[in-house]
Amino acid sequence: MSVKSTAARSSRGGAKRRGGAGRKPELVQLLTPEGERVEHSEYSIDLTPEELRGLYRDMVFTRRFDGEAVTLQRQGELGLWASLLGQEAAQIGSGRATRPDDYVFPTYREHGVAWTRGVDPLNLLGMFRGVNNGGWDPNLNNFHLYTIVIGSQALHATGYAMGVAKDGADSAVIAYFGDGASSQGDVAEAFTFAAVYNAPVVFFCQNNQWAISEPTERQTRVPIYQRAAGFGFPGVRVDGNDVLAVLAVTRAALEHARSGEGPMLVEAFTYRMGAHTTSDDATRYRLDEETEEWAAKDPIARLKAYLANEGLADETFFAEVEAESDALAKRVREGVRAMPNPEPMAIFDNIYADGHALVDEERAQFAAYQASFEGSEEGAAR
Repeated sequence: MSVKSTAARSSRGGAKRRGGAGRKPELVQLLTPEGERVEHSEYSIDLTPEELRGLYRDMVFTRRFDGEAVTLQRQGELGLWASLLGQEAAQIGSGRATRPDDYVFPTYREHGVAWTRGVDPLNLLGMFRGVNNGGWDPNLNNFHLYTIVIGSQALHATGYAMGVAKDGADSAVIAYFGDGASSQGDVAEAFTFAAVYNAPVVFFCQNNQWAISEPTERQTRVPIYQRAAGFGFPGVRVDGNDVLAVLAVTRAALEHARSGEGPMLVEAFTYRMGAHTTSDDATRYRLDEETEEWAAKDPIARLKAYLANEGLADETFFAEVEAESDALAKRVREGVRAMPNPEPMAIFDNIYADGHALVDEERAQFAAYQASFEGSEEGAAR
């Protein structure tokens, strides 16, 4: 075993020992990893067979175009991609809990939430290809542009929610962030303002266990959902791989917010099965045993088992979903390859309205760098 693997095991084991003496955090769950339905005293949900099949379809489609995006990046068609593999239930469940008039503030990994809000996957991929500045009008879907700056969207969401409250609107706001972002000052400030001004905002933390290469115990000494109490509003931890529980909890949280009860924190306890982004190598800091353990909790597999065991879907349905996902992947693949190559010098446009000396200097330096490849094999490839 490598030194890094040994260190990782030691770090994770030490964290478990530190937390073992306390009470185990509550985890809201309505569907076990084996696909068995269970009840919860506070959170429940009653969905039609059609709605259940819709959640399954959403998760399969999301995973498929996400996987296609990873492949496209490896083939040089995208500059970068942040995969959501393993987090489909957290995103589809919470996204389907929102109403059309609610407003969503994502990070850069909420591809499943974008799907539920009607944002075309090609718009997402266009951003990562560098051919658009976001790719969609936020007000058409009440889905804000992706935010790369870690944690800043929590403040944006809080400010927007404060405005919603002053306008007297019957809607709520939801802000997504990860366990790593929970350590950012922006998130703490958002918690403070949301609590003091009783803003109708739900803070949705997708705790996928890793902030790039740093485990959750490097972010907090207590479960993330318990942090809310220190700011004066409730928090709840939900099984982030259980789409039914996520849907039920997020619906309740949004209703809590829009009814004038103020903010609420939802911690979706899930796992990032892939790398942080396509520029990351997760094998350098994670153990295979950990990923194998979470693979057994796969969100799509558990809902599929439930649908099959309860006679709510048959093999014909599952085959149709696979065929539809193949068609979606084909559309995504062809759509991305039909996009123009980004113009390298365009990154300097639309930064300052009247120009800026530093930007002009950087533009000239980059132009000279590009020119240095002219006539070379690398230049021809560009």
